[in-house]
Amino acid sequence: MSSVTQARSLGKYFLLLDNMLVVLGFFVVFPLISIHFVEELGWAALLVGTALGLRQFIQQGLGIFGGAIADKLGAKPMIIVGMLMRAAGFALMAIADKPWLLLLSCALSGLGGTLFDPPRTALVIKLTRPHERGRFFSILMMQDSACAVIGALIGSWLLRYDFHLVCWAGALIFIIAAIVNAWLLPAYRISTVRAPMLDGMRRVLRDKRFVKYVLTLTGYYMLAVQVMLMLPIRVNEIAGQPAAVKWMYAIEAALSLTLLYPIARWSEKRFSLETRLMAGLVVMTISLFPIGMVVNLQGLFTLIGLFYVGSVIAEPARETLGASLADSRARGSYMGFSRLGLALGGAIGYSGGGWLYDVGQRLEIPQLPWLMLGLIGLATLAGLYRQFHHRAIEPEMLQGR
Repeated sequence: MSSVTQARSLGKYFLLLDNMLVVLGFFVVFPLISIHFVEELGWAALLVGTALGLRQFIQQGLGIFGGAIADKLGAKPMIIVGMLMRAAGFALMAIADKPWLLLLSCALSGLGGTLFDPPRTALVIKLTRPHERGRFFSILMMQDSACAVIGALIGSWLLRYDFHLVCWAGALIFIIAAIVNAWLLPAYRISTVRAPMLDGMRRVLRDKRFVKYVLTLTGYYMLAVQVMLMLPIRVNEIAGQPAAVKWMYAIEAALSLTLLYPIARWSEKRFSLETRLMAGLVVMTISLFPIGMVVNLQGLFTLIGLFYVGSVIAEPARETLGASLADSRARGSYMGFSRLGLALGGAIGYSGGGWLYDVGQRLEIPQLPWLMLGLIGLATLAGLYRQFHHRAIEPEMLQGR
């Protein structure tokens, strides 16, 4: 085995360890925020949704700046500082008894993510060859699902005692992740050139095809983020106990671990990345329309399972397509900007979903938010279809640069 091959192999093992810690730390806390503040404390869903949306918007919307800095300084310092900031945000959330404290804790958590998320994704591109990238993303997503359910289980168990413990556990995991990165992560350069930060940002913004693709995904993310807000609330409404949320993540883990990699392997030989992305979005959209009408857990979990199947189909294709379009001269900037759709979709999806939930409760129309989300899914599908079929992505760009 050559030294380069060995370095790639060790790097991928490290990425799996790092990803495990990050996902565990995140899912210990975030799925339970809406339950604690909305269901237990009685805060307005709009307020809590706005706080979650703020975190999403800061982390993903400012990602191009975090990525550009990482292009200049390297991945390691950005990842370590970002993880420590995320830990500080969770610690502050533990004492959040006023709305401004919750907003501040979410903002600090988002800033940490802005620093560590783009360079981590850029490292995946650096350490994987184009032909194996889709499969590695699938493995990461399988790990995401398994760690999500474990994190939700830990968080749900701790919530029975005190929400403070939930937040402190999340903070501790991110401190451990920062220590692991400081100890084991080599000082990788994530881009092939060390250009000024503004050069990388300009390179991305001039790439109109990439910009259009990223912005089109806003609607997709408006649907995807509901696993953190609306779906846990709906499960709690029907089940009558927050502990039932863990079964939602158990469904995701089971489906991902059994279907994600086989579907990715089977579909990558038969369908384009664009087709796989749109097919997954179709399934996600169909599953959302009836959620407000179901009255039992069996029906709700069936629809949630269908939603996750759509995500299993779409997510590896979405991630691989975005990575394939990234210019190797500014990987951090590209991966940072690629999160802008998530920033906009997350901010609108969280705050808009919370607002629609409040309006639906007030008007006694619980189906309202789910019908609107379904319509957003249809509109996004139309946008993606128009983009992919009227301005096809050049084959050489899909092969990576």
